[in-house]
Amino acid sequence: MLRMLALTAAGALMSSVASAEIRIAHVYGKTGPFEAYAAQSHNGLKLGLEYATGGTMEINGEKIVIIEKDTQLKPDIGRAQLEEAYGDDDAHIAVGPVSSGVALAMLPVAEEYERVLIVEPAVADSITGANWNPYIFRTGRNSSQDAIANAVALGGENVTIATLAQDYAFGRDGVVAFKEALEGTGATLAHEEYVPTDTTDFTAAAERIFNAMGEVEGEKKLFIIWAGGGNPMSKINAMEPSRFGVEIATGGNILAALKAYKELPGMEGATYYYYEIPQNPVNDWLVKTHFERFDSPPDFFTAGGMASGIAIVEAIKKAGGAEDTDALIAAMEGLTWETPKGAMTFRPEDHQAMQSMYHFRTELQDGKDYGVPVLVREIGMDEMKIPVRNQ
Repeated sequence: MLRMLALTAAGALMSSVASAEIRIAHVYGKTGPFEAYAAQSHNGLKLGLEYATGGTMEINGEKIVIIEKDTQLKPDIGRAQLEEAYGDDDAHIAVGPVSSGVALAMLPVAEEYERVLIVEPAVADSITGANWNPYIFRTGRNSSQDAIANAVALGGENVTIATLAQDYAFGRDGVVAFKEALEGTGATLAHEEYVPTDTTDFTAAAERIFNAMGEVEGEKKLFIIWAGGGNPMSKINAMEPSRFGVEIATGGNILAALKAYKELPGMEGATYYYYEIPQNPVNDWLVKTHFERFDSPPDFFTAGGMASGIAIVEAIKKAGGAEDTDALIAAMEGLTWETPKGAMTFRPEDHQAMQSMYHFRTELQDGKDYGVPVLVREIGMDEMKIPVRNQ
């Protein structure tokens, strides 16, 4: 009898210890083509949790535990890893992944387990659109935010634009949103070109674009929507698009990708983040801390990861804990919190984070081996009429 009581007490103690943890699963592509994005996102998540907890890594006395899961950038593995995180690991909240295709496979798992999934940094509109469910929140920007910001930067009367994008959710959703966003700017979309995600030879695609744009009058631009390797900008630029009066344009990217921008000084577009653009206390802390720990500036997806980490802490504080998913959702809907980009707000209708974007112009600067995206102006969240696509 005493032994049974002791075992019962031990079990209760273990349960108490377990419940004193806040378990956050980061389900992301640690290995695979986007591992650079994944590493930034993971560092950012940890820095966000640290910043928002004042370095304690605790919320209301409960220790934060980060559980890492590798999707290997494969949808079926991403789904299985999220099932394991919610089921075997009993994660209260999950964050990730990098790829839009993987994210779309993971969304139903969050609904099945009735647990929150914060999508960061996958971009496709369908994540908070046609494939959305109430357990999905996104701190990363979506395709429409990218598209509208770039349409503001590139559109205008007598401007004709062609697009080149990868043939999967990120690229196709991006073009759909960009085409929609161009309406009302005076610009015309003349041609769409899609190529496989692993394309390295862009000769045929570029020739089709040049042929489509060759007889067009006025200002002509090729807007490239791309993620990962392949470097289409440099390769197409080497084909001298200026012969056809075509200028290359694109959105922002990670620092390594900005090396290709050095060939295109004066190029304009819109970006999600560049570490020297936002001026606020959160970004000041991020830049300073990142240089101290990594001897390098924070990058594109570091800022996004940090935004997700801060959102988690603020939501759990507001909800009074991480155990009650319904309370978490109620706390997150309409939540406004400070990030390296300034204030973000989870829109109640689809849980998409409303946020600023930045119109930039590429500039060459001493001491930097990449084209620097210098701020032209901030495009505030109130300026961008982001469609609600989950109806």
